[in-house]
Order: sequence, then C-alpha cells, then structure tokens
Amino acid sequence: MTIRITSLVAAILSLGALGCASTGWRSTTDEIRVLVYNIHAGKDAKGVDNLSRVSDIVRSSNADIVLLQEVDRGTTRSGQADQPRILSGLTGFKAAFGKTLDYQGGEYGIAVLSRWPISFDTLIGLPVIPAQLRSGVSHEPRGALRAVIESPAGRLELLNTHIDASREDTYRIQEMAKLLQLAYPIAERGGAPILGGDLNAEPGSAVIDMLRGSRLRDAWPECGEGNGLSYPASVPVKRIDYLLLSAEWRCVSGKVLETEASDHRPVLFVLRRAE
Repeated sequence: MTIRITSLVAAILSLGALGCASTGWRSTTDEIRVLVYNIHAGKDAKGVDNLSRVSDIVRSSNADIVLLQEVDRGTTRSGQADQPRILSGLTGFKAAFGKTLDYQGGEYGIAVLSRWPISFDTLIGLPVIPAQLRSGVSHEPRGALRAVIESPAGRLELLNTHIDASREDTYRIQEMAKLLQLAYPIAERGGAPILGGDLNAEPGSAVIDMLRGSRLRDAWPECGEGNGLSYPASVPVKRIDYLLLSAEWRCVSGKVLETEASDHRPVLFVLRRAE
C-alpha cells in the first residue's frame, strides 16, 4: 500500500513536533513483529563481544522492528565501534540512535532497528529530581528515543527507553510519568503509539501500576507464553523488559527467546491492528 506524506507533515516531522495533526494509520490485518532487547553494551554477561550474535537473533526472529537498550557508539569498551552502524550492516535494517550519556570517549544510549525507513528520530530526556549524573555511585541520565517508521501498512510511532535501575522506585516513577505524557499527544492526534524497553520494574510495582487508567497497557498478560522472565539471561528471575501498547493494537503473541548473547534475554512480540 502506498504511503502518502504531505509536505506539511514532512515539515512537522523534521521539527520533531509531538502535537501535530493526525497522521492516521491505514487499516491493515498484517502482523508486525517487535523485538525488545537490552544488549549490554555489545557484550554478553561474561564480557564477550556479542554483536554478531545479536544480529543473528534479529534475523532468526524475523523481527520487523527492534528496540535496543545499552548501546555504545565509539566508546573505549566497545573498541570505538559504532554499534548501531555495525548492527545495521549485519542485519540490513535501518538504524536510529539516541545518546543518553557521553561515556569513555564516545556515546552510550538506546537504538531502534527497522526493516522499513525511519523518517524521523529524536532523543527526549527524562529529567528527574534530584538530577541524574554519572560518577561514582550516582545515576545516569535516562531518555526515550522517539522514532517514526514508514511501514508498508502506514506510519508507526515508537518510544524506546531504558529507565533507572535503582533499588527504589523514586526515579522510575518520575520517568514513567514523563513517558506516559509523551505517548498522550500521539494517541490524541490519531496515532497508535508503541512504547517499549527495559523498565527495570517488575509487574505489581508502583511503576507498572501507573499504567492503570493510562492510554497504554502491558502487552504480556494478553498474549505472552509462560512467565515472561528475561533477566538475568542465564537463569531469568525478573520480568523487566516490556512492550506497552495503545488501544489501537492487540498482541497476537509474546515470547522470551532463550539466548545468553547478552545479560538479558530478548522478548519478541507479534502485533496486529485492533479491529
């Protein structure tokens, strides 16, 4: 199906506006496969480089879109590798990267891979009080990578994130509130937002309870196979990797893939437009 993008919409996207007029989603029964994966800065739990294994997982899963967390670009620990570019080359997917932190002479953040064109992307900060920094035992800044993907069925609007890993929920609650605020304008103008990533919060926590009454819901309870535990990869005991959907989506299936290419296991979701 041909996608028509007016010059006005293209201009709005170039400015990164969240409050633009409805983009509209063209009705389809096609399924979309989304993989959520924290790749541990390109290394497995034992410190072995894992990018080729990650690319193998992307290809074998037949994913259409991949939401990646803990991604390096030009850092010392990655050997100055541009990990989004390398993964793009290995998979043939388009890549977008959002820096949350300057680190080891390079950048650290989150990324999106897509088999379809990415027409717009931007990193949106998730500020908290007190401010997050990176030194000693303090916390790193967090963000959400917003990406607009032009699929054969229509425009997809994604928010990929990796929020705070502190023992307490203090920072995560603030970050989740901001994420929900980012999703609202997309839904208001007729979009169908998808939000995913490593939320560092388990079901039943105050952070996940914030979804009640919001415009997003946890996809796993309606379609997941098994308990959804994805961390740590060796013997998973936590479900902290999520895909959150607006009412316009239904989840057909969800599965944790058994692999130790990272310290997390990837989670694969199959989605379909709600009728």
